Formats: sequence, structure tokens, C-alpha cells
Amino acid sequence: MNNEAKKTKISERRKFFTLLAQNAGLGVMGGLLWSGYANKAKASVPTLRPPAALPEDDFLKVCIKCGLCSEACFNRPQNRDKETGKQRPATIKMAKAEDRATIGTPFFVPTDVPCYMCDDIPCVPVCPTEALDITKVTNKNGVLDPKMMDMGLAVVDQNSCIAFWGIQCDACYRACPLMDEAIKLKYDKNERTGKHAFLKPIVYKDACTGCGMCEKACVTEKPAIFVLPRELALGKPGDHYVKGWDKKDQMRIKNREDKDLTTHDKRSNKKPVDYLNQGLEGF
Repeated sequence: MNNEAKKTKISERRKFFTLLAQNAGLGVMGGLLWSGYANKAKASVPTLRPPAALPEDDFLKVCIKCGLCSEACFNRPQNRDKETGKQRPATIKMAKAEDRATIGTPFFVPTDVPCYMCDDIPCVPVCPTEALDITKVTNKNGVLDPKMMDMGLAVVDQNSCIAFWGIQCDACYRACPLMDEAIKLKYDKNERTGKHAFLKPIVYKDACTGCGMCEKACVTEKPAIFVLPRELALGKPGDHYVKGWDKKDQMRIKNREDKDLTTHDKRSNKKPVDYLNQGLEGF
């Protein structure tokens, strides 16, 4: 092998190892970027899913990110602007890398476009995997019922809601598609002025669908009423607390296991005089 051939072979080897190192570096970088995205998605703000979505963990396993629900939402007839005739932005969006949701999955942001609770709920029947479970929005007569939607629950921040300050505002109440069902106004006397009344918006969890119309309509700089996934918006009393007057709540605990709730503590066996004499044992 002459010198020129040796030089060519050495040069080719160098190129091979250089490309190998570059590809390995790109692979590591891609892994780091994806890991960063995954961590961001886990730490992101709560995600609101389309109507009739399965619980989040199950939803992510079943959803194939096809986008049919978003397409149906965009193309629904009532989404057309009456003045221009053009389609308005869809409520349901498919998450991109910059969004605070698992990439490729459907979600919505009420302050952008809330859910308008379409009578035919077009986004649900088109789901090919039942990640959007049509039975959740079908009533006993076999008819799709928007009132059965469950996307989340509206929560009122009483510290920043101006209605709780005494300023008359009923924007969320009037925007609610289930007025006097999901949101009602509670009249209270304004003790500070002695002349005016509070009109406080109260959300009723059994009627609220989480559509976000109230959040979109809120007049404060950052909405004082906002929608959260129901599991985050509500507490959990546990099986050892029950409404004795509510048959539905009694059904909630029908499968509970009896537990000993007695506080077992050495102090509980002491008499009051033992506490008075505590620390005097050496006298």
C-alpha cells in the first residue's frame, strides 16, 4: 500500500469516527431535550381535556393523538362567523411542544376559546379509541346530553372576585350556559356600607360542566373564576365522613372497610391528675 492510499484510509477512518461522535452527541442532546420536555409536561399547569375524556392516566394510554376531535370541533356548523362566514378557532387544540400539555394530545384553554357545549357534541362520537367515552354524555334515552359533560369544575377566588368586594358584577353568571344551575348569585348584605348588597357567584359542582365560559367572561385582569380538573378542584372527605341525610352520599361508602378510628395514645390512658403531677415525680 503506497503513502497516498494510507493517507486516504486514515482520512476515511477519521471521518467515520467524527460522524460517529457527532451522531452520539446528537442522540444524547435529543434525549436531554425530550427528558426536559417530559419533566415540563409533568410539572405543567392542569390540563383540561375535551368532554367525556377518560381519567387522565387512562386517557393518555388510549388517545392515539389523531386530532379528529379537534377537527370536528373546528368544522362544526355553529363555529362559523356569522359576519365573515369563516370558521372561528376551535376550542380543542392539539398540543405542540411549546404547549403545557402532553404533546399531540387534545386540550383546551378557556381564556382562549371555551367549550360552547354543542347540542350534538361533535368531538366525542368521532373518537376512534373511546378515549372520549360517548357513554359519559349519553342519557338514559340514548341521546347526547351536553349537561352530562364533565371537563372540570369552575372555582371562584373570593379574594380577587370583585363581586365579593361589593362591586356589582355578574359577568360569569350571565355567561354560564346553565344559568341558575351551575352558577347562582347569592345575595348578602354589605355590612361595610350598610346600603348595598353583595351578589356573590356560587358554583354548584353537580351542575357545572367545566366549559370555561365563565372564565372567558371574567372581567378581572387574571380571571377570578377558573376551571380546574375536578380531582384538583375538590377535596376528599374520606369514607369515615358521610352525609347521613343524603342517600347518594351513603352509596359512596357502601364498600368501605370498617377501621378502628380510636386515637391510641399513652396520654389517653392518663387521668387529669396525672398531668397536674407531671414533672413532680422526684419530689
